[in-house]
Amino acid sequence: MMEISFHAELWLPRSLPDVFAFFADAHNLEVITPSWVRFQVLTPDPIVTRPGALIDYRIRIHGFPVRWRTEITEWNPPHGFVDVQRRGPYALWHHTHTFREQDGGTFCGDEVRYRPRGGLMIDWLFVRRDVARIFVHRQRRLRELLGGAGTHRQPPGEPSRT
Repeated sequence: MMEISFHAELWLPRSLPDVFAFFADAHNLEVITPSWVRFQVLTPDPIVTRPGALIDYRIRIHGFPVRWRTEITEWNPPHGFVDVQRRGPYALWHHTHTFREQDGGTFCGDEVRYRPRGGLMIDWLFVRRDVARIFVHRQRRLRELLGGAGTHRQPPGEPSRT
């Protein structure tokens, strides 16, 4: 199956170190993820985020409980990091987070490359909509918590295929 890409962008009126620190704390994912995902960090504190760090989560996908493990494969504070699924619902999940100072605040970029189990039909029926909804919610929560304005480079629900 081909890889699917999803992009999101967000500008926050906060300093680069402040924004990076927020994203570096894995527990903040619980705060910015929609409640219907029931996202829960299982890895005990303290979580030392660095290359090779493994972080375990519990989520629900359409009512089904799923365990998810990601590995931090790249760690470049305060400019970015990469997390890759090692166990979970996708055949591939590779999420690149980038941060840069811009216009007195911080520009945040998300590049997600994924392959859902079950192929394009499952992506079309469920996954692309869920991913888009999660990122729309995430941007709304980040604006509430940290201020700012966000945009998607593509319409929600329309990941590109590569």
